[in-house]
Amino acid sequence: MAGADRGSDDSGRVTGLAAGSPVVDAYTAAEARFNRRRQAVGLFLGPILFVVVLLVPMPALSAPAHRLAAVFAFVVVYWVTEAAPMAATAVAGPVLAVLLQVAPARQVLAPFADPIIFLFIGSFMLAEAMFVHGLDRRIAFTALSLRWVGRSPFRVVVAFGLVSTVLSMWISNTATAAMMLPIALSVVSHLRGTHANAGRDVGRFALAMMLMTAYGASIGGMATPVGTPPNLIGIALFERATGTHISFFSWMVLGVPVTASMFALMAGYFWLTCLKGTTLTMGRAGFVVEELRRLGPPTRGQRNVLAAFALTVALWLTPGVLAVAGLGDSRAAAVFGASVPEAAAALIGALLLFVLPIDWPSRRFTLTWEEAVRIDWGIVLLFGGGLALGGLTFTTGLAEAAGRGLFAWMPVQSSLAFTAIFTALGSSISEVASNTASATMIIPIAIGVSQAAGIDPVAPVLGVTLAASMAFMMPISTPPNAIVYSSGYVPITAMIRHGIVLDIVGFFVIVVLVMALGGLLA
Repeated sequence: MAGADRGSDDSGRVTGLAAGSPVVDAYTAAEARFNRRRQAVGLFLGPILFVVVLLVPMPALSAPAHRLAAVFAFVVVYWVTEAAPMAATAVAGPVLAVLLQVAPARQVLAPFADPIIFLFIGSFMLAEAMFVHGLDRRIAFTALSLRWVGRSPFRVVVAFGLVSTVLSMWISNTATAAMMLPIALSVVSHLRGTHANAGRDVGRFALAMMLMTAYGASIGGMATPVGTPPNLIGIALFERATGTHISFFSWMVLGVPVTASMFALMAGYFWLTCLKGTTLTMGRAGFVVEELRRLGPPTRGQRNVLAAFALTVALWLTPGVLAVAGLGDSRAAAVFGASVPEAAAALIGALLLFVLPIDWPSRRFTLTWEEAVRIDWGIVLLFGGGLALGGLTFTTGLAEAAGRGLFAWMPVQSSLAFTAIFTALGSSISEVASNTASATMIIPIAIGVSQAAGIDPVAPVLGVTLAASMAFMMPISTPPNAIVYSSGYVPITAMIRHGIVLDIVGFFVIVVLVMALGGLLA
């Protein structure tokens, strides 16, 4: 999910941090100059490529598909180079499609009101309420105060990564990393003060702490449909192309094992590369105890948010639970599914926040409208634009034509081969472009190629969707990377070195689990 004015443009550049977090520039002067040049090139290259594609004859495409290809060329360049804000580009694409008469305005713009958009909006409001009432910080400090956590640096690192992972299952990975960064910096400062003569070991601890925080925030989003925008884009485009819906519970059947496997492998990796053999010892940091004391007992607002959130999750999971209990085909399950779809469940939870009081005499409720509208509307527009463009690739036949063209070039044609190829492609492109943009660009092609080959597209689509969250190599790859890079404890060479290893590990985890469990989703 995305939190209000604590998010980013989903490109790696931090545009705001959680309350209490240091606002920092994550780029060096050289990197900033490179980004300015990249944006300037994209600003002119996008329109030029748009005109070129529009004018070059493409007899294999229908007229609408040809014009849509030109729109896609423009949008892809602007997304990759960040020549304009990501959300603005996402809106520009559908507008150009209307102007070029790719499809009527009602059809092109309808995805901006897709039920999945309201699923996002409801979940965003629940996330905002967590921030407003400090429920996220209470969860983090409670986990860090556990007795077993404070006894070794490795356990502290694992706890930090675990908190980041669990929180980012439900809220923005950017907001999660931003909230955890000042806590991590305090832990490192505490360790530096008690181990003044162990600078090298402290540095290795700090590196592991920062990277586990960032990477945990990225992999956590894979566990649930609402964890990160690519998940719902994959679900929505797959349903549009095949008519098959992937439920919240079904997604978690795959997403949770992928996240858990990646977390366990990352923890072991950082133990071997950073923490094994260190002489550091660590008691429970005093600032954690002090922060918990300052937070006091859970507030009424925190209890209300937790209740609304628990109800929402229960509604999301109920159809899956009924199916596991053997009641998936019952009338009760059918009525529940029709009456409480996932979008409605998210809105029910969000609406409860406006009526659950925290101070009845003064008529103060858990969430005010002013707080609710601070959600990241840019991500909503980006998601809507992605759905609009992705849907048009199917209705115009562009995805089918691209699929047939690429199919002839595929060296091996099987479900496993396609899953591996598109998983690698999704991971690679997400290192330099928004994960949402990467998913929007590649998923229609994966579906088109699979259908051209007569292969079930579910595994390739799942591979792309999950791989879009595997952006570990550079600060620009994803906002959590940029946030921890700004700490000064993460050299760019170290991020690239560790990121390459984990990208490779993630590739194998995704391919293996998608092939093993993907058939359970659809």
